[in-house]
Amino acid sequence: MLNKYLDIAPEVKAALDEGRPVVALESTIISHGMPYPQNVETALKVEEIIRECGAVPATIAIIGGRLKAGLSHEEIDYLGKTGLAVTKASRRDLPILVAKGVDGATTVATTMMIAAMAGISVFATGGIGGVHRGAEVTMDISADLEELAETPVMVVCAGAKSILDLGLTLEYLETKGVTVLGYGTEELPAFYTRKSGFGVDYRMDTAEEIAKAFHVKRALGLRGGMLVTNPIPEEYSMDADVINTAIEKAVAEAEEQGIHGKATTPFLLAKIKEITGGSSLDSNIQLVFNNARLAAAAAVELAKLSK
Repeated sequence: MLNKYLDIAPEVKAALDEGRPVVALESTIISHGMPYPQNVETALKVEEIIRECGAVPATIAIIGGRLKAGLSHEEIDYLGKTGLAVTKASRRDLPILVAKGVDGATTVATTMMIAAMAGISVFATGGIGGVHRGAEVTMDISADLEELAETPVMVVCAGAKSILDLGLTLEYLETKGVTVLGYGTEELPAFYTRKSGFGVDYRMDTAEEIAKAFHVKRALGLRGGMLVTNPIPEEYSMDADVINTAIEKAVAEAEEQGIHGKATTPFLLAKIKEITGGSSLDSNIQLVFNNARLAAAAAVELAKLSK
């Protein structure tokens, strides 16, 4: 059992034992998503926001081969300083990293896995991975989508990153039976922007509605998670033409340089930040804060229903 390799932080374990709300957070955003020290400042601020909203944060990572559900400030700082030298860990990487006793920053997929092992039902992130552009040739499809189909965790995000093929990502999720909810919207948000031109399955207007939907899914015995998409706040939303132009340039450069696999997303995000003069990073930080608030509110409501 992988659980023997799992360490749950005392604060997180106490909350889970008492049926109090807990929100999982990924660590790839710390090591691969932002430069130091903004990555650490953002991670600690997200934890603070979750506490202010009445839940307990559980940042998840692999440290020295141990699966961690809840990190100390020192561990978050360590991941932030080590940065790209930390392995970006998806499902396939877990057994190797644990066997070798080394570090890993968890993607959406591995954060869901470790959260589920620990008994955490709600997870806040920036954006999920999905079907990459040109996947009909490359077969580059994020493991996040398979995890959403299998693992019973609600994922709150700002949609799929707009570097992806959003239409195919939604088709894949539909095939896998993953319900996609829009918080206050009927349109899939596209990470940096509020609109994508693609619809979600259902609109939900309150955290209570979202929690009830997930509670009923579990009560029905249906496997897998649920995707809650939360548009970036209007004041931080980027101009669609500006960001789409930046994405096109970044994708073309990635193709020229032969970037593929798990190196693709960090490369594209860094290149988009460079092209937009850093404004994409500011938007990224704000949407993560926004998702943390909604995830905490949903976790609070879910805890009430689970009693």
